[in-house]
Amino acid sequence: MKTVKDLNIDGKTVFIRCDFNVPKDEFGNITDDRRIRAALPTIRYCIDRGCKVVLGSHFERPEPGVYTQEHSLEAVAKRLDTLLKIKKELYFDDSKSGAVITPRAKELFNKMEAGDVLLLENLRFDPGETTDSEEFAKELSQFGEIYINDAFGACHRKHASIHAITKFYTKDTKAAGFLLTKEVTFFDRMLKNPTRPFVAIVGGSKVSGKLEALDKLLDTVDKLIIGGGMAFTFLKQIGYEVGKSLVEDNLREEAQKVMDKALKNGVKLYLPVDVVAAQEISNTAPAKFLPAQEIPTDWMGLDIGPASARLFREVLNDAQTIVWNGPMGVYEVDKFAKGSIKMSHYIAESYATSVVGGGDTADVVARAGDIDEMTFVSTGGGASLKLLEGKKLPGIEALKV
Repeated sequence: MKTVKDLNIDGKTVFIRCDFNVPKDEFGNITDDRRIRAALPTIRYCIDRGCKVVLGSHFERPEPGVYTQEHSLEAVAKRLDTLLKIKKELYFDDSKSGAVITPRAKELFNKMEAGDVLLLENLRFDPGETTDSEEFAKELSQFGEIYINDAFGACHRKHASIHAITKFYTKDTKAAGFLLTKEVTFFDRMLKNPTRPFVAIVGGSKVSGKLEALDKLLDTVDKLIIGGGMAFTFLKQIGYEVGKSLVEDNLREEAQKVMDKALKNGVKLYLPVDVVAAQEISNTAPAKFLPAQEIPTDWMGLDIGPASARLFREVLNDAQTIVWNGPMGVYEVDKFAKGSIKMSHYIAESYATSVVGGGDTADVVARAGDIDEMTFVSTGGGASLKLLEGKKLPGIEALKV
C-alpha cells in the first residue's frame, strides 16, 4: 500500500476521502472534532504542494436524495475552515439539493486554483455511495487526478468512495493518507510484536459483535479483561444469577469456548466481581453495589463495581501493552459511567503502550480527559475491531490492487 508521500502530486487535483462523521449536540454543534483534526496533516501536505484539494466524507445515515440540515456537512465545513487557516475561504456546496455531484459543486471545482479546498456534501446523500456504485464512483473520480484514502473509520465498508472508486485509478495515482497509514501501522505492530505482558480489555453491550475479536486476541494476549454488558453472558454461563442484565443466551456456549480457549492458551481471563445494579437505565433510578452473582431477578447490572475496578487496576499494574475496545458500562448515563472513567484513568496512569479503539471507547477517554495520556486513540471503532479480528479491510485492500 503506497502512501501519499510515494506519489507525484505536485500541482494536481487530489480527491481525499476523509472521515468527518463527528458527534454533534441537539443544536447541531460539533462536540468533538478529533476526526477533523486528524485529517489536517494529509490535507495540508497536498495544499503545500500546490494541489487543488477536493474532500469527501459521509455523515451518519441520511435518507438518500433527501436534504436535511442535521445530515449536512455545513458545520464540518465551518470547523474545517477555521482549523485549516488557508488564505481563502474553504469552498462548500451550499445548494441544499440532497445530492452530492451538483451543478454548484462542479462550478466551484472548475474555478479552483492551486491551494484551494472544496468540501463536497455528505456522500451518503447519493444512493450510490452505500451500494458501492461504480457509476457514482466514476463521477467522484472526476474530482481528482489523484485519490487519497484517509478515512480509516470507514475502511471496513465496501462503499463507492472507499472501494469502487479505486478502480478508476492506477497504483501510481492512489494511496493512503497519513492518518490511515498511522492507524494500520500501529495495529499491525501491536498485534504482531507486542511488548509483554500484553493485556486486552474488551467491553461493550454484546458478545455477538466481539466474538471473533476475542478469539483472535486469545492467540496473542497474556491477560484478557471482559466488562460491559457482554460480561453477563459469561457470568450466567458459569452459573451466576444476573437478574435482568443483558444476556445473549444463544451465545453462552460460545462464551464457554472463549473461556476454555483462554485456559488452554494460558491466558488469564478476568470478569467483573461486583456491579452497579439498578432496575432501569436512568440517572434518577436507585442503584446499589452488588456481588456479580447476587443480582436480584428484577435488577440489572449497568456498570462494574468498585471491587472490579480495583481488581482490573491490579491486572494492569505490570502491563507493557494495553488495547481497549468497549466501555465497562452504560457510560452514556452519568450514574453508570464511573467504571469506564476509572478504567480510562488506570490505563492513562500506566507505563504501557496504550491503544484505544475508536467509537464509544474513544468517547469515554475524551470524557475522562485522558486522550493526551494515551499512546494512540483510533478514529475508527468498527474498523479497529475488524483489525483486532484479523480481518482485511476492503478500503485498504483496494489500495493495493
